Amino acid sequence: MQETLLEIRNLSKSYGDLKAVDNLDLQLLAGETLGFLGPNGAGKTTSIAMIAGLLKPDTGSIRLGDKESPADPRARLMLGYVPQELAIYDALSARENLLFFGGMTGLGGQTLKKAADRALELARLQDRAGEPAEQLSGGMKRRLNLAVALLHRPRLLLLDEPTAGVDPQSRNALLDTVEALRSQGHGIIYTTHYMEEAQKICTRVGIMDQGRMLAMGSVRELIRAHGGDYAITLENEEGSRRRRDSDPLQALQSLEFNADQDLLFIQPPDLEQVFLNLTGRQLRD
Repeated sequence: MQETLLEIRNLSKSYGDLKAVDNLDLQLLAGETLGFLGPNGAGKTTSIAMIAGLLKPDTGSIRLGDKESPADPRARLMLGYVPQELAIYDALSARENLLFFGGMTGLGGQTLKKAADRALELARLQDRAGEPAEQLSGGMKRRLNLAVALLHRPRLLLLDEPTAGVDPQSRNALLDTVEALRSQGHGIIYTTHYMEEAQKICTRVGIMDQGRMLAMGSVRELIRAHGGDYAITLENEEGSRRRRDSDPLQALQSLEFNADQDLLFIQPPDLEQVFLNLTGRQLRD
């Protein structure tokens, strides 16, 4: 039976008249990656901050493992938090950052040195360990940010847009690391605006908007319930014909598909279509 690492009940947080998080319920098990998706201002980061103990909820409860709440310092030790903004010191080297933050969690001596070496290896920064963080690329800084969160071997990781603004190689390296951590039994909450990331690494996905959780399930379950129709396009020398339909075969018949003349393109519904169907297409500036 999988261990429950996080349990949230009726969690709410308001800023004046703005309901940032509205009666959130969720459970996270060891070995799960739960993706948080939502437009800007949906409540994702506020939720993460409350789980991390940085914000106090107005109502509801958060239980970390067998501890009562993030207000318990022992409970917070099971957390590793990677915020949206880089939380490292530019003037310190990669190793010095790790030694400093590791000391803040209570590590010391050879235990701290070994933890720093392990984190550098996991972040693939062994050969850049002595360089000031300000000289590292954006992707390296993101990997160092993750390494800091992993120093004390937390069971539960809170990753708030950890790949924002990085190059494809660094993004793939970060995603590989997250997937490896999940396979080792960590529980992970992962917020992102990149649908392909959530579709690739998340065992479940929750879609939030205006503080409320609109839907949650596996990617397959969400697409089946909220993805909508297939997009079918036929192209030939005379132009193109398009149709959206839940039954591609029926659409091909109605479009009078001719295999000798038509190029056929079928786009199944995906997580991005689920997201837009649930939250709408209006811009959120």
